Amino acid sequence: MNLLNFSTLFPDEASCKAKWKEYRDKQGVICPRCHSEFHYWKKDKENYECKECGYRQSLKANTVMHGSQLPFRYWFVAIHLLTSTKKSFSASELQRQLGHSTYNPIWAMLHKLRQAMGARDARYQLREVVELDEGFFSTETPDEEKDKPLKRGHGSQKKSKVLVMAESIPVENSPIPKGGKPRKVRHIKMFVIEDLKSATIDAKVIETINSQSIIDSDNSTSYTNFKTLVSAHHPQVIPKNEVGKLLPWVHIAISNAKRMLLDIFHDIKPEYLQSYLNEFCYKFNRRYFGENLFDRLMIAAVTHKNQFRYNIE
Repeated sequence: MNLLNFSTLFPDEASCKAKWKEYRDKQGVICPRCHSEFHYWKKDKENYECKECGYRQSLKANTVMHGSQLPFRYWFVAIHLLTSTKKSFSASELQRQLGHSTYNPIWAMLHKLRQAMGARDARYQLREVVELDEGFFSTETPDEEKDKPLKRGHGSQKKSKVLVMAESIPVENSPIPKGGKPRKVRHIKMFVIEDLKSATIDAKVIETINSQSIIDSDNSTSYTNFKTLVSAHHPQVIPKNEVGKLLPWVHIAISNAKRMLLDIFHDIKPEYLQSYLNEFCYKFNRRYFGENLFDRLMIAAVTHKNQFRYNIE
């Protein structure tokens, strides 16, 4: 939704709190102690009370807001900004817009929402034809590597390895327009990985790609087991100038994600790269949702308990 609609719908803390309760009631409130789905709303305490065991939980408990001391309206503003912008929004800019005195809780709030995005996308597997390749993203040098000589190329301490998958289907029975792609993209996934060993990549393939799918990739030795994990594997020797034609969408996704990170953020720590990639994939996979994207992220936030751990020095 645009800024004017958001300001009209959520003018104050009370309106945000009421809407959050509405989302929780629709999705169902589960008791963390006995797992009962039946409860009372204690209006005087602003708590849910379990009908079975009497356990009470607040509106924020067992959601992405679990343990947060920030106002509901801060969260609503953050969700609005994340879903109304095509790229992203930095914590320092959000802190400035909110007029909040400290940076850390605003930064943590955004990463908790990104974690909820990643958890929602993890529910779905990629199907049919899947392009697969690795990307190398620039990040800060890890503390334990700062005293060592800086390596060059993909093995550099300033590069994080990311496994990228793009679910795409060939364009058939229609002429491809000039400059168009031979495939249509559906959904993408990105995972920060420790190494490029086949065991590491195979585990992600098993978890993420349906076993009846087809994988298109280059002929890397890390991919030798794919033929036993999916319906078919089509490895190809890909010249550098042909990458955009044979694996078009996986490299468009890598390029666009890198551009977003360069435009918005600076000096990303390797341990937080996955969080930013979660946001990129979540928004890409729902690129046609329009104003409904706000509603979808609200549902993801209500149903996801915060488990994000952070340490800002």
